[in-house]
Amino acid sequence: MELLNYKRFGQGQPLIILHGFLGSLDNWLTLGKRFSEHYDVILVDQRNHGKSFHSNEFGYEGMVTDLENLIDALELDNPILLGHSMGGKTVMQYAAFHPQKIDKLIVADIGPKGYPVHHDRILEGLNAIPVDTLASRQEADEVLSGYVDIESTRVFLLKNLKRTSDGFDWKMNLPVLCDKINEVGKELSYHLPIETDALFIRGGSSDYIADEDWEEVKEIFTHAELETIDNTGHWLHAENPDKFYELVTNFLT
Repeated sequence: MELLNYKRFGQGQPLIILHGFLGSLDNWLTLGKRFSEHYDVILVDQRNHGKSFHSNEFGYEGMVTDLENLIDALELDNPILLGHSMGGKTVMQYAAFHPQKIDKLIVADIGPKGYPVHHDRILEGLNAIPVDTLASRQEADEVLSGYVDIESTRVFLLKNLKRTSDGFDWKMNLPVLCDKINEVGKELSYHLPIETDALFIRGGSSDYIADEDWEEVKEIFTHAELETIDNTGHWLHAENPDKFYELVTNFLT
């Protein structure tokens, strides 16, 4: 059994934070440190991402098993789960399978419904970068800019590049993520309503959780509440970390 890569700081009730697709635990270091003033924070790289193991298997069932293995190995009691985007899907699925094992759930800008594949252009751009012969990050950015206009998105994506003894390579398992891209948007698999206290936070400019989705969310997560951070998109925690921190802290206390 391979354990996920993680970073841990602080003390108190365990708070596990899971990043989104093509992200890593590094995306959550700043907020994680703030939360660690009151909680035992565990930031996690999900499989095929960051410094965690690579696997040809990629889907939410496996990612829930990875999370369960980590919780068991670290002997975490009554943890709070927080997940963004793909990480939000993982924590929702964990709550569906193991509701008795967690205290509360925080889901950032994703719902339980299925989503169509919409990362095609990004993956095309990442595959266009010649990592074997790459001379610099600047060169990678120039290639990627032909596919991704927004500079902050390119900076986020290029955090997946790592230096090697003879140049560059990807941290994430790009071939498998491309091959299994349909898994990322899969809808939640559940049988009974989930009574875990849950906070859903959406970006005001994001369309991942529409007003008309909320009724279905409440049917599944009967103890859920919804908050919106105005003037933020899908990366709401990065765009307005202060408000995100405030909403999460108020919910938890």
